[in-house]
Amino acid sequence: MEKPPLPDDESARLSSLHSLRILDTPDEDRFDRITRMAQRVFDVRICLVSLVDSDRQWFKSKQGTDVCETSREISFCGHAILDEEILIVSDAAGDPRFSDNPLVTDDPKIRFYAGCPIGDPKGFRIGTLCLIDPQPRVMTESDIATLADLTAMVEDEVKVTSQVTIDELTEVANRRGFYQIANHLLSLCRRTGTAAELAYFDLDGFKSINDAQGHAAGDEVLRHFAQLLVRCFRSADAIGRLGGDEFVVLLSGSAGMSGTPLKRLRDMAAEAAHEIKHKVAWSVGAIQFDPDRHDTLESLLAEADSRMYSEKVRRRLASP
Repeated sequence: MEKPPLPDDESARLSSLHSLRILDTPDEDRFDRITRMAQRVFDVRICLVSLVDSDRQWFKSKQGTDVCETSREISFCGHAILDEEILIVSDAAGDPRFSDNPLVTDDPKIRFYAGCPIGDPKGFRIGTLCLIDPQPRVMTESDIATLADLTAMVEDEVKVTSQVTIDELTEVANRRGFYQIANHLLSLCRRTGTAAELAYFDLDGFKSINDAQGHAAGDEVLRHFAQLLVRCFRSADAIGRLGGDEFVVLLSGSAGMSGTPLKRLRDMAAEAAHEIKHKVAWSVGAIQFDPDRHDTLESLLAEADSRMYSEKVRRRLASP
């Protein structure tokens, strides 16, 4: 079996994929309509919208299987994202790259595979729309064109996701995108008993930067702070800009988890101070998620906002 090599742009590709905040999100009919159509048009057992993460391929939409993800090292899609052209494997049993792959020798016993790379709004190949069947077959030119057209429909939906849920200036989740991810994450934490914590940030002195230096300077500060958050916190954490100079991060894992990242954030900001002309400072309120007390995301945000404001007042009083 040949493991798929990493693309040359792997680091940037993963960063772009994660910025979409689409991994591990619920099923959506707008994607399922496309995979249902593709399954019907090509008469295949399985059709997937597969997104290739660092060590797995995760299925945003799936027809013909209940499996949600598989290891990247055995994935066909890991090979498909290496090139702009559609990867067609007419008979995997006779292909040395895949003949002893467990997806071929065991269920779902893949013989035929066709995967068309999905390009994201930045041009990175983040996954595929793929067709899978236990019977060998060939693709005609007409088939290839049809699969490409269906993949373009998937790309349109990914673009809509980006426009609707990503803050254009900072490239982190906007309010709508954060609420979507955070509600899903809190629901999971409630169901599994996993701890979660919300950190609510407000930039100190931001209005004075806008007033004195102009909005371009303010935008630079917002972009810089957003990138500090992205570099400091885990890709699994939900990072968002609620509006203006307010940012939030929802972490899940063990209790008291925000302490170390918040200290690391201040250290990183000090180290990166030379990257920006203006001083970047902030107040933050961190709240442990309590399912009994926080029945909604809004109640958790309100408590974290209140704690952040208390810290901001304390910092003002303490400053000379």
